[in-house]
Amino acid sequence: MAAALILAVTLTAVAVAALVVRRSLVARLEGVLSRLAPEPVDTAEIPDARSALQAVLAALESRAEAGAEQLAEARASMSRSAGAIEAIPQGVVICDESGREMFRNQAAVAYVRGRHGEAVVEQAVQEQFHAVEGGEPQRRTLEIYGPPRRVLVLSAFPLGDGERVGGAVVVVDDVSERRRLEAIRRDFVANISHELKTPVGALGLLADTIAAENDAAVVRRLAERMTGEAFRVGRIIDDLLDLSRIEAEESATRASVPVHVVVTEAIERVRPLAQARGISLDSDEVLRSHTVNGDQRQLVSAVANLLDNACKYSDGGSTVEVRSWDDGDFVEIEVRDHGIGIPGRDLERVFERFYRVDRARSRETGGTGLGLAIVRHVATNHEGDVRVASREGDGSVFTLRLLAGSRPATNGLTGTSRRKFRAEMS
Repeated sequence: MAAALILAVTLTAVAVAALVVRRSLVARLEGVLSRLAPEPVDTAEIPDARSALQAVLAALESRAEAGAEQLAEARASMSRSAGAIEAIPQGVVICDESGREMFRNQAAVAYVRGRHGEAVVEQAVQEQFHAVEGGEPQRRTLEIYGPPRRVLVLSAFPLGDGERVGGAVVVVDDVSERRRLEAIRRDFVANISHELKTPVGALGLLADTIAAENDAAVVRRLAERMTGEAFRVGRIIDDLLDLSRIEAEESATRASVPVHVVVTEAIERVRPLAQARGISLDSDEVLRSHTVNGDQRQLVSAVANLLDNACKYSDGGSTVEVRSWDDGDFVEIEVRDHGIGIPGRDLERVFERFYRVDRARSRETGGTGLGLAIVRHVATNHEGDVRVASREGDGSVFTLRLLAGSRPATNGLTGTSRRKFRAEMS
């Protein structure tokens, strides 16, 4: 009897202990659930611990599913944000409040791993992170003297709730091309102002002199000078309009144009100048069966400007030679003069707007300083190039390289003739 009583008491104690444990477990789970959701499950009215536990577990499962959905949405949102930042051409680097890097897009990776000066850019980025610890945006310009020379602007912005900084983002913007274009624009405005100021000023002085002059012969002579200055202004404006039109037509209208047609038309344009200076134009070795792929008007303009330049810088009685040949997928047109040549220090700049090797001679011959710039832009529009070889006092060779049209049969200059022609200028 005593043993049965002890067993009953023991079982009762175990049951009570189990109930207490279950209730304690339910209470703990309710506490966890209350932190996960604003509306916890009320188990006070549930009579048995098992049912209460099942209710809490069901609520936890529901909250877990909702949490998983929210997590998936957050990950998708982060993925979209990362994709958007990757699409930005500027470099973006993000760090947390301790300065530990959290994200860097590929553009930023390229800046510190390319030829831009890895250590310099990386150090500048870290300095910008420290600079915004005070909560104020920072901006810094970094120049890297390549080659190529690069100008980077690093902008740092603090991240946080406005009361404390919770990290920072640094944006690295390559403004090299923008700065280059700004410099070109400034130089262009300065150059065109200078180029127009001289003839316009001369026109004003000549007009004042004519107004006060009674001698008919003097007036006639001054009027002729005014005509010359007006012609000079007109040439500058015409060349500017030509250059503007060619720059606007970045994608030239393409057609197969016979090389000899381009050269013949260009020669006709400059023939009056050549005759006036007693210069012969030799185009006997121009390919007559080959074509180039491009816009005939632009191509004629380019070759005419090369011939015009050759005539102006050649001595009277000399010969300007035009030759052409195929070079695989390209056709090369060369214009050679026997003039004053170009000093080595000027070879890299002759294709710049308004750049002149001999300013006095250019004024004398009516040059505008825009002809070779036009040639360069035509070559660029046609996916070709133009280059120059020269020795001071021994003439110059300009080579215009253009995409070939239809492939010809063997004709014109042979490879040996071409190498000999080039070697003469080396």
